[in-house]
Amino acid sequence: MNEQERYERAKKRVKAIRGFYVHLTVFALVGALLLAINLITSPGKLWFYWPLFGWGIAIVIHAIGVYGGKSFGPEWEERKIRELMAKDKSE
Repeated sequence: MNEQERYERAKKRVKAIRGFYVHLTVFALVGALLLAINLITSPGKLWFYWPLFGWGIAIVIHAIGVYGGKSFGPEWEERKIRELMAKDKSE
């Protein structure tokens, strides 16, 4: 893999991570807004967590796609093998 390919790959990864953080930030802000609306309009009955529950599932799926899906794939295995071999060589 040449330098340009690695750069493009890293750029794509950074964009995916940034997208996840934007999604997470919007989730937190909307959650706070829903909580405020709930407490103002009907403080005796809490409902704000229902839409957040569904959206939370989407956040988890997004996180797995960004961090989990490829993190433990063949590339991770190869990096871990090289890391363990280097550690074993130094001992």
